Amino acid sequence: MSEGDLRDDDLGGHELGGDELGGDELGDDDLEAGPLELTGRITTASNATFLGTIGNTVVVYKPVSGERPLWDFPDGDLASREAAAYLVSESFGWNVVPRTWLRDGPLGTGMVQLWQDADPDQDAVDLVSADNVPDTGWRHVFDGSDERDRPVTLIHEDSPVLRRMAVFDIVVNNADRKGAHILEMADGHRHGVDHGLTFHSEHKLRTVLWGWIDEPLSTDELAGIDRVRSDLTGPLGEALAELVTPLEIASFAARCDRLLADGRFPGPRGRMPAVPWPIF
Repeated sequence: MSEGDLRDDDLGGHELGGDELGGDELGDDDLEAGPLELTGRITTASNATFLGTIGNTVVVYKPVSGERPLWDFPDGDLASREAAAYLVSESFGWNVVPRTWLRDGPLGTGMVQLWQDADPDQDAVDLVSADNVPDTGWRHVFDGSDERDRPVTLIHEDSPVLRRMAVFDIVVNNADRKGAHILEMADGHRHGVDHGLTFHSEHKLRTVLWGWIDEPLSTDELAGIDRVRSDLTGPLGEALAELVTPLEIASFAARCDRLLADGRFPGPRGRMPAVPWPIF
């Protein structure tokens, strides 16, 4: 469950708004070491996920102690993968992932991420009736049928910011890009959240953002990938080495190289499902 899906009953009556949403009021030292107070729990999340505050800054907190073991992600922990995803987002310079870091909390070490107040009236990914697909501004993902056997179509926005998220997902090998893991901000920006299933050394890409298959990457997108690949030989590579395995870093580099060489959005491959379930 993402930030955008929270309801008041999940928060124990805690109301969000105004000054609480900003993370710039606190310095790095305060965010990383200041008291983290829990204000609610996101009960529908698959792993222990809490809402909290550090001073007046609202954050999401996922303790390592609350993670469920996954047979296909046996190395390390999901919190470290989320922190690694943020570092890659910063290297891209596209602000895909909200600020995310590891720190101690009431239930031990975990991932902490700045809360994002998403716009509930926007949908970057949508399921519509097959005869109601917009002519422009949207990309087709796949067709299917609903619980009443009526034809439906999964679509997503055709926008530069969502293309960037799709590129990000390819290089970090995101196995869980659900529609609900995209936060639609009021200003039109889109944040990606819930990146615990990333960086596997084997192909694991599962996403709802398949609308640009085989289309050329833009100059900006290629430059972003090249920037990340170059940073891997410096501070980014050193930081990732503390969070994921050497094999996963090597596979990450190979994905960047392959994407730069191909210059196009890839399509699904292998026998695994191409989209996560549920899709939202």
